[in-house]
Amino acid sequence: MWIPTEHEKYGVVIASFRGTVPYGLSLEIGDTVQILEKCDGWYRGFALKNPNIKGIFPSSYVHLKNACVKNKGQFEMVIPTEDSVITEMTSTLRDWGSMWKQLYVRNEGDLFHRLWHIMNEILDLRRQVLVGHLTHDRMKDVKRHITARLDWGNEQLGLDLVPRKEYAMVDPEDISITELYRLMEHRHRKKDTPVQASSHHLFVQMKSLMCSNLGEELEVIFSLFDSKENRPISERFFLRLNRNGLPKAPDKPERHCSLFVDLGSSELRKDIYITVHIIRIGRMGAGEKKNACSVQYRRPFGCAVLSIADLLTGETKDDLVLKVYMCNTESEWYQIHENIIKKLNARYNLTGSNAGLAVSLQLLHGDIEQIRREYSSVFSHGVSITRKLGFSDIIMPGEMRNDLYITVERGEFEKGGKSVARNVEVTMFIVDSNGQPLKDFISFGSGEPLASEYHSFVLYHNNSPRWSELLKLPIPVDKFRGSHIRFEFRHCSTKEKGEKKLFGFSFVPLMQEDGRTLPDGTHELIVHKCEENTNLQDTTRYLKFPFSKVIFLGNNNQTMKATKESFWITSFLCSTKLTQNGDMLDLLKWRTHPDKITGCLSKLKEIDGSEIVKFLQDTLDTLFGILDENSQKYGSKVFDSLVHIINLLQDSKFHHFKPVMDTYIESHFAGALAYRDLIKVLKWYVDRITEAERQEHIQEVLKAQEYIFKYIVQSRRLFSLATGGQNEEEFRCCIQELLMSVRFFLSQESKGTGALSQSQAVFLSSFPAVYSELLKLFDVREVANLVQDTLGSLPTIMHVDDSLQAIKLQCIGKTVESQLYTNPDSRYILLPVVLHHLHIHLQEQKDLIMCARILSNVFCLIKKNSSGEFVACLLSLLRQMTDRHYQQLLNSFNTKEELRDFLLQIFTVFRILIRPEMFPKDWTVMRLVANNVIITTVLYLSDALRKNFLNENFDYKIWDSYFYLAVIFINQLCLQLEMFTPSKKKKVLEKYGDMRVTMGCEIFSMWQNLGEHKLHFIPALIGPFLEVTLIPQPDLRNVMIPIFHDMMDWEQRRSGNFKQVEAKLIDKLDSLMSEGKGDETYRELFNSILLKKIERETWRESGVSLIATVTRLMERLLDYRDCMKIGEVDGKKIGCTVSLLNFYKTELNKEEMYIRYIHKLYDLHLKAQNFTEAAYTLLLYDELLEWSDRPLREFLTYPMQTEWQRKEHLHLTIIQNFDRGKCWENGIILCRKIAEQYESYYDYRNLSKMRMMEASLYDKIMDQQRLEPEFFRVGFYGKKFPFFLRNKEFVCRGHDYERLEAFQQRMLNEFPHAIAMQHANQPDETIFQAEAQYLQIYAVTPIPESQEVLQREGVPDNIKSFYKVNHIWKFRYDRPFHKGTKDKENEFKSLWVERTSLYLVQSLPGISRWFEVEKREVVEMSPLENAIEVLENKNQQLKTLISQCQSRQMQNINPLTMCLNGVIDAAVNGGVSRYQEAFFVKDYILSHPEDGEKIARLRELMLEQAQILEFGLAVHEKFVPQDMRPLHKKLVDQFFVMKSSFGIQEFPACIQASPVHFPNGSPRVCRNSAPASMSPDGTRVIPRRSPLSYPAVNRYSSSSLSSQASAEVSNITGQSESSDEVFNMQPSPSTSSLSSTHSASPNVTSSAPSSARASPLLSDKHKHSRENSCLSPRDRPCSAIYPTPVEPSQRMLFNHIGDGALPRSDPNLSAPEKAVNPTPSSWSLDSGKEAKNMSDSGKLISPPVPPRPTQTASPARHTTSVSPSPAGRSPLKSSVQSFTPSPVEYNSPGLSSNSPVLSGSYSSGISSLSRCSTSETSGFENQANEQSVPVPVPVPVPMPVPSFSGSEEPVRKESKTPPPYSVYERTLRRPVPLPHSLSIPVTSEPPALPPKPLAARSSHLENGTRRTEPGPRPRPLPRKVSQL
Repeated sequence: MWIPTEHEKYGVVIASFRGTVPYGLSLEIGDTVQILEKCDGWYRGFALKNPNIKGIFPSSYVHLKNACVKNKGQFEMVIPTEDSVITEMTSTLRDWGSMWKQLYVRNEGDLFHRLWHIMNEILDLRRQVLVGHLTHDRMKDVKRHITARLDWGNEQLGLDLVPRKEYAMVDPEDISITELYRLMEHRHRKKDTPVQASSHHLFVQMKSLMCSNLGEELEVIFSLFDSKENRPISERFFLRLNRNGLPKAPDKPERHCSLFVDLGSSELRKDIYITVHIIRIGRMGAGEKKNACSVQYRRPFGCAVLSIADLLTGETKDDLVLKVYMCNTESEWYQIHENIIKKLNARYNLTGSNAGLAVSLQLLHGDIEQIRREYSSVFSHGVSITRKLGFSDIIMPGEMRNDLYITVERGEFEKGGKSVARNVEVTMFIVDSNGQPLKDFISFGSGEPLASEYHSFVLYHNNSPRWSELLKLPIPVDKFRGSHIRFEFRHCSTKEKGEKKLFGFSFVPLMQEDGRTLPDGTHELIVHKCEENTNLQDTTRYLKFPFSKVIFLGNNNQTMKATKESFWITSFLCSTKLTQNGDMLDLLKWRTHPDKITGCLSKLKEIDGSEIVKFLQDTLDTLFGILDENSQKYGSKVFDSLVHIINLLQDSKFHHFKPVMDTYIESHFAGALAYRDLIKVLKWYVDRITEAERQEHIQEVLKAQEYIFKYIVQSRRLFSLATGGQNEEEFRCCIQELLMSVRFFLSQESKGTGALSQSQAVFLSSFPAVYSELLKLFDVREVANLVQDTLGSLPTIMHVDDSLQAIKLQCIGKTVESQLYTNPDSRYILLPVVLHHLHIHLQEQKDLIMCARILSNVFCLIKKNSSGEFVACLLSLLRQMTDRHYQQLLNSFNTKEELRDFLLQIFTVFRILIRPEMFPKDWTVMRLVANNVIITTVLYLSDALRKNFLNENFDYKIWDSYFYLAVIFINQLCLQLEMFTPSKKKKVLEKYGDMRVTMGCEIFSMWQNLGEHKLHFIPALIGPFLEVTLIPQPDLRNVMIPIFHDMMDWEQRRSGNFKQVEAKLIDKLDSLMSEGKGDETYRELFNSILLKKIERETWRESGVSLIATVTRLMERLLDYRDCMKIGEVDGKKIGCTVSLLNFYKTELNKEEMYIRYIHKLYDLHLKAQNFTEAAYTLLLYDELLEWSDRPLREFLTYPMQTEWQRKEHLHLTIIQNFDRGKCWENGIILCRKIAEQYESYYDYRNLSKMRMMEASLYDKIMDQQRLEPEFFRVGFYGKKFPFFLRNKEFVCRGHDYERLEAFQQRMLNEFPHAIAMQHANQPDETIFQAEAQYLQIYAVTPIPESQEVLQREGVPDNIKSFYKVNHIWKFRYDRPFHKGTKDKENEFKSLWVERTSLYLVQSLPGISRWFEVEKREVVEMSPLENAIEVLENKNQQLKTLISQCQSRQMQNINPLTMCLNGVIDAAVNGGVSRYQEAFFVKDYILSHPEDGEKIARLRELMLEQAQILEFGLAVHEKFVPQDMRPLHKKLVDQFFVMKSSFGIQEFPACIQASPVHFPNGSPRVCRNSAPASMSPDGTRVIPRRSPLSYPAVNRYSSSSLSSQASAEVSNITGQSESSDEVFNMQPSPSTSSLSSTHSASPNVTSSAPSSARASPLLSDKHKHSRENSCLSPRDRPCSAIYPTPVEPSQRMLFNHIGDGALPRSDPNLSAPEKAVNPTPSSWSLDSGKEAKNMSDSGKLISPPVPPRPTQTASPARHTTSVSPSPAGRSPLKSSVQSFTPSPVEYNSPGLSSNSPVLSGSYSSGISSLSRCSTSETSGFENQANEQSVPVPVPVPVPMPVPSFSGSEEPVRKESKTPPPYSVYERTLRRPVPLPHSLSIPVTSEPPALPPKPLAARSSHLENGTRRTEPGPRPRPLPRKVSQL
């Protein structure tokens, strides 16, 4: 049976439990659990991380911990009873754990590792606390370390600042808000404004000395030098280097690392330098031989200098190399560092070109203990400490120092009878009073052990040497008396023996006879001469001699001759025990000289402060001893001296000695009678304040009153102890009288100079410090009354000195903060006077910050209290208020106006309090407390609002203020619990609940009370309320969303619609969702709640429409926001922006939003370098503007300007983008438009520039290459795609050089979770509804709508290429399949083609690289139609190649060779014969009588192919190289075999090619230059230009050769440079087919029959294996559009060159209705006129073409050709084609890669189509009459061949082919598919030159047989943008 637990309430999981048992709760190790019930070794409860899931778990898996339970029962809360620091550590480490992992994910490695170390350190400290074996002090230290690390981690991770008291977190409910604020402020200030370190330290590490001529040991001496004062400021750091320049003791870091400590802030300036002096140990001369002298001397080597300013940046200077210099003369050595600093280059030079000192330097900040903690590794390894010279800026009590610094300065010596100067070495000893040398008391510098003697360096031949070497002598105090220093002088010989001969000595005593030490300064010592063997051990022999020149000259002037030689030293004592001051000594020894007491007391003020504090206790004892001796005589002097010493301790240098004085007062002071004299003198001074003219001394006395009172109180206590409390009343009277004098002095007003007010201010500043002293002797009430009377005497007049008022308020503040005020009895007495002064200052609005501090201190003493100075005070007051207080407050207002003003003010204050900047961002605790107080207050005040300001008393302003406050309250960042960690969220909910929901319910309640007054807030409150509903809190949304229904209802009642509500909702949704607010759940909730609410409304239909519109907008905005996230690909962003832009335009008609998104889309295109799309996008805005002078306001990035100026700017920007996108034709249109404007304004300067720009675009069309992109159809299926893509199909324009495989990979990268579908079939419904992403991708072929330019002869490919891939609405995709039984012998009998046509919503290119497919049509092509199309395409390819070869556009003939070989060889080996077997047999003709025309057409094409081949062989023979002649002969032989297979014996005559020669290499010729062809019977054949000629290079793939001849061709021509791609052949899977380079894919429409030979590469079972894969356009046959069908009677015998790409089946027609269209061609036997008639009869609609000029015949040069009619036809009815196409430019950018080709899987004998088949030309088909109507053959006109010079380019003047300026649009299809800016109507006869800007133009394009069903019309968009 389950029993509720009593004590087992809380535990930690010690082993993971999977919860596999019924009702089991899965737990992980470390989880904390709350236990509810127990039963037989099992517990039931929940994990605190997920309290909603309850279950059972074994009790053995849980370690129980002590906990206390609050609110026992269903909602009980368990709190562990462990140390609060442990609790905080545990929860904090849990929060850090997940965030720490995220740091790794975000690649923040540095913080990741630092946090890891901190976490480990905290865990280690946690273990120490849990063990519980720490001492109290150690526990305190550990907690301090823990909290410091927790705070550091929280700050680094952006978590909240935790308020703490004595290292433990505080509960805001348990302390006052003011106290909470102060805790937060203290911690924030400590964190944000670190205390500026007053102490600094320089770390130096010596690495090595780099020099080429080393070989001797070195001494390196570092020190700090002040160049401003020209003196060293630190001791020396001394280290020794070995012969290699490395430290001699590398294993001892303290020997080569040093820390220069205690540098003050004043020393961190640029004129402080690090100086390095280097001394070598060796021979006298650096170049002497090794055996010259064995004695080692210290000799100068070099010096280096570095300014400390280089280290002030805080960076560590590792491996810094200092240049080493040497002085030119050794006599300058003592000041070489000064010369280097001053850059006196003439006095020093480099020691060597490569000499350098490698050091590491770092500047550290903080006191030395802090440095030891932070850089523990430095100290643990060892480092020497180098002190400053003298005391540091702050002298600490107890610091023991007794250091004497001696600087060996210089000497003056005689030659000593020698011809040259001496080499002098100084040796120094310290000798004690017994004459024995002191051992180890000489320090050369830190880093070097102490020595017993010192040897100076030697300067060569110098009788006046200057050394300037600093030494430290740390001699104990007890050794000072009687000791002296002896200096011995020796001459160092440079001879072989290297003798050192003593020639003199000097000495100096350390202490004088009167006890004073050697005074600081320079001393000139006497050099006493002596011999080498002189015994100096007996000190008594020389100590009687004078030691100083000054003393000697003063005492004995007769012996001047003996004092010519001198020696100078400088001494400096740094001692806490010894003094050099005689006045100080006289004062301390006052008893020996009583007569000097007055003088000594007077001189005390002149003694240096450091001397006084050194002997502070002795000095104080002396003063009070003198006072006891004779108080009448010395009382005033002693008092003044005491005041001087007390104020001395106020100095920052000595303030650390205050504790020393406090200790003295408590423990050592013994003046029991001193209080009388001190009170007496103090009162005397106070009484004289108002009369004294000079107040300085009195102010000094008042400053010292705190310690004076301490002495008075301690003295009285000592007296009471000694006497048993005698004279108590007398003492009280003295104090009362003293304070009466004070009150009188305070009550006086300052007149004149203001000196009195300054004295008052001084007194008030220090008076509060006296309270605690008085409390030691008086009762609390007595002291309170004394203080009240004293403070009450202050003048209250506010016009007195402002500074005094501030001091007075500070005194009040200190009083409130004092111990006296904490007692309730004294507080009762003091509070009136405190409030009185506060009231005065608040009224005057003066010193408000101080007033706030005092108020907060007042509130601090109340248990429950609140926030930030005044904020804290206000919240504190509100927190104390109950229902009764609120009722009293509201009843206190006499009128509604007063209540209204109060409510407005309080709401305004609350709005200010919840501003983000009110508190620092990490003060979440403070914000939550403030919010809790605010919402409590608002709930009280809302009742007053309802009762007093509704119905007839309605006040809009106060209600609006209320709603505004409520909205910004809910939207506060600190209340968005979803952003908190789980533990933080749990804590907030437990303590405060979700305050947003509470406020939301209050808003709803207040809204419902408004009634008809709601109309005042519609639509103003829609935006704020919408912002509230977007917060992801379900309860809040459920409460607030119904308000929108209410708004719609009231708006409907008022105006009959709710357009205002709709407009406001839409405007705010866009801005709010773009900020990241809202989600899919909100969209669904908004839709469902409002639809449910309006079910029974009369306006339900319009309401549903509004909700649907808003919901759809949300869908798009959510998609847009998701796509615009960082890291998303540009394609997704662009697609989503297009969707949203169109929605604003078509459904919402929001013009401004539409324009904004136009520019967002434009920016995206520019970023993605989609320049063409960017231009089209900007055109949308351009179309909204007109050429007017209407002023436009500043908008987006546009300045304020006229509409004309903005449109001009847009035009120029669009032209620039069209230029960058190589869409020059569109740029030309815009150039013309803007040129018209310039001309109309006579702005010829800009007109000229625009015409030049237009001309440059023409040049670029003809000169620059542009690639034709491929197009891909992409289907996005599944619910996981964004809304704008979901279950839709698009056609995408690929990037340059992008093929199908690359595009597929790009799409899969953009959608990494998508699955690529491996077939091209339409997916079923299960795919549409799947919770996944499916991508279906295959290539499609563009079908240009306008064929006119593509068919026109003489138009270069550079121009045609634009029309093949621009302004495309329709795309096609073919899929081959077998219907019925497949014939294994002839597979083409059953090979059908499924042709899918896709129609887009907008043409490509446009404002996006992809557009949605609006409509798809699917038709099936029969095998016969398929065969017809294959032959048409192959014939067209042959014609094109022959034409190019004939016009010399090919660099070599290989493409033509391979194409001829592929067709002829395949035909011979059974290629075309397969068609004969399939379709010409009797069975097929009888079973398919409806295909009679098509069979005839197939036969015609076969015959036409034979005729083309024969002409092609003739051309081939003319140009074939000699090495390929055998192949050509073989092709001719095979061709005759092929003809015989057709039943053709001979054509009437072979038309001979007559190529046109171009002397200057230009392919452009006049139309008359085409060679004419003549039939044998004299009829004239008019040659016409081919509508399109293709370049050979990299454009034509050839079929794989199926015979030995094909192998030959491959060997011979495979390496041709001009057709690399052509010969990069891959065998087709089908037998003996000629597949293109890209024909591996099985996307095939049809193929010729297979030959008997099979392909060796693929077996039959694999022939059709890839039918369902994603297909490239290269792999499919080309097709084109059928325009209007024509009558069968219009059929013609042969097809034209332009019809090869046309399909034989129109998607809109049944098979028998399919027809072809006639177009004149150079390949036609018809005259141009007849062809034109046929075109007219077929109603061919195309853009108008200018008439061709009449061709002039050339009698001089023509050819004739005779062609007999085919078998079965009369010669009179037959027609012969001319095979002389006119050449076009060779180096055209060529064809796009979009042309499909025929896969070899279904081909063999007939070669597969090349990648450049004529589908891309989309020419019109010829038509032949079924009845074989006779066609007259015109007689050819002779045509002259013009000749050109080598540099000229032929120009056709007779025939002007107009440039394709127009962008053809399907105008009947949809209203705004293409920008009007690019639609320039084409006149029937365009002028030869560009028309003038104002010339009239026709404004419409004729429409052909396009799709007439109109698409859905969008909402009309206004023509202009208002002020945009």
